[in-house]
Amino acid sequence: MIYGTGIDIVDVDRIDQAYQRWGEKFPKKFLREEEIKYCMKQSNPLPSIAARFAGKEAISKAFGTGIGTKLKWHDLEIIHNKHTRPTVKLHGKAIDLLMDLGGKKAHISLTHTKGQAAALAIIES
Repeated sequence: MIYGTGIDIVDVDRIDQAYQRWGEKFPKKFLREEEIKYCMKQSNPLPSIAARFAGKEAISKAFGTGIGTKLKWHDLEIIHNKHTRPTVKLHGKAIDLLMDLGGKKAHISLTHTKGQAAALAIIES
């Protein structure tokens, strides 16, 4: 059964502008170390960074909380399994929130072009 869904879209230019302004501090604000490593391995890391930003926003919408006091950026991690499909790994408050909701798992789908990144998230209960 589905508890919640969330969707988000981000302009890659917006992420680029923030990255140009804040440098390495910018992705560290909302990405975990392994996510940063994955993105930086790409020939153009900006669409991957934008996709993860959109992904975390979508997950927070699926939880019904948004990013804030109940759910922090670093409580969510988007990793790739051995088949390169994006997978949600929960940490801290996100684990507690999922358990409180009687949830089983968070699912994510990411897509990006040179100009935009989008994500769809589902919380399974």
